[in-house]
Amino acid sequence: MAKKENSVAAEKVAAAEKKQVKKAKGSGENKLAKAGRAIKKWFKDLKGEIKKIVWPDAKTVVKSTLVVLAAVAICAAAIFAVDYLLSKSISLLELAAGKIGEAASAEEVAEEGLISLRNFFIA
Repeated sequence: MAKKENSVAAEKVAAAEKKQVKKAKGSGENKLAKAGRAIKKWFKDLKGEIKKIVWPDAKTVVKSTLVVLAAVAICAAAIFAVDYLLSKSISLLELAAGKIGEAASAEEVAEEGLISLRNFFIA
């Protein structure tokens, strides 16, 4: 049994040495030929990969498109709402700062702010 294992291992070593010798002999070959084989292999692999692609049917494409459009619409509405609220709040702050700058009383500023706030939610 031990002799058989040794012989199998020896055969593997001999095969590996043969491959190395073959590679060493092939290293002196034309670089243009090597490049041509590499390009040919690349196109062959490309063809194989393209065959693996599973294209969706029309129904799936339409469903996916509608989902994307709905998501974009929801995001756009949310951004619009946040932008609108922030711009109105900045306008209220500017109005309050203008009233304070005119040396108005705090009650007038608060009253004007409440009126503006009420108009903001009504409009």
